[in-house]
Amino acid sequence: MTTKKTRIKHSPEFKAEALKLADKVGVAATARQLSLHESQIYGWRKNSKKDTNTSQREQELAAEVAKLKRQLAEQAEELEINKKGRHLLREKSKVNFYEFMLEHLLSFSIVRMAKVFGVSRSGFYYWVKHRHKAIQHEVIRQKLDTKVKEAFDNSKGRDGSRRIQKELSESGDNYNVKTIAASMKRQDLTPKAARKFKCTTDSKHQMPVAPNLLAQNFSASASNEKWAGDITYIATSEGWLYLAVIIDLYSRQVIGWSMDTRMTATLVCDALSMALFRRGFPEQVIVHSDRGSQYCSKDYRDLITAYNLKQSMSRKGNCWDNACVESFFHSMKVEAIQYEPIMTRDQMRQTIFEYIEVDYNRTRRHSALGYLSQVNFEQQNVA
Repeated sequence: MTTKKTRIKHSPEFKAEALKLADKVGVAATARQLSLHESQIYGWRKNSKKDTNTSQREQELAAEVAKLKRQLAEQAEELEINKKGRHLLREKSKVNFYEFMLEHLLSFSIVRMAKVFGVSRSGFYYWVKHRHKAIQHEVIRQKLDTKVKEAFDNSKGRDGSRRIQKELSESGDNYNVKTIAASMKRQDLTPKAARKFKCTTDSKHQMPVAPNLLAQNFSASASNEKWAGDITYIATSEGWLYLAVIIDLYSRQVIGWSMDTRMTATLVCDALSMALFRRGFPEQVIVHSDRGSQYCSKDYRDLITAYNLKQSMSRKGNCWDNACVESFFHSMKVEAIQYEPIMTRDQMRQTIFEYIEVDYNRTRRHSALGYLSQVNFEQQNVA
């Protein structure tokens, strides 16, 4: 009768140590020393490698799962930051981002918030360290912006940085013109831009022409020394409206004006009559104009003679001989008309009247007068 051998079971620890010994002295020697079959050791080694590969794969999968979990957590955090701070993404100032990051320091990672807002961590830490100074600077800048915006609005969007600088300095707020220009750029405040317009004088006539007494010398030592006049036309929804003006070259103030639907001698005579009445009928004033037929008319020349004035006229085809009045028309059309909707004649009359009598003479600062208005300049310099 055959006796069946009992199979000896070995613990995992024994197998592990046996494999270590086999690696050291060889499989055959280990089998003899431990009374094992070589096939057993080879089998254990095979299973050990299989277990090792499985364990390694499980570790790799676990690491991959952990990585994906971290990425999902980061994405979820970024989405939450976006949800709470998306209103800031339209802001231009980094200060708003930094304030949000400081407020949510315990809720979100600084790295994640910096990534979402596109700012640097070093910038955030610097702001945290110096935020009191930054806040003070921001308050000062906001006050400046408010003052600049108010001055800009008061000028009806016409004044640039230099005129606004003079306006603020009179209130005791002395700022560099570059600082004001930066504030205007920050607030997207752009003064009404200029556009060119052409001179339209009709000098093709046979009437008498006066000599050019002015000779492009637009300076005057006193008021009522030199006057200059001209005509321009403005389009309305009902047709053309013609404007004639008289300007005192000492202060650049419009002292006479007239508007009509026709460009006649009466138009320029009415403008000159207003100037004479306002100035107390001075004599020996040089009254300059172009060679237009209205200024060469008998009615206009008679008015010049009656009040003992000196008539002067530009050279033929030379608009620069009357540049001061051309400059006024240019400013008026740009600042009061160019950006406005088309008006009726009555609306245009009111607009021009308000520009001349309120804005230009009394409010608008003239660079040639040290950035004083025309009325203020005469009040300070005429006894």
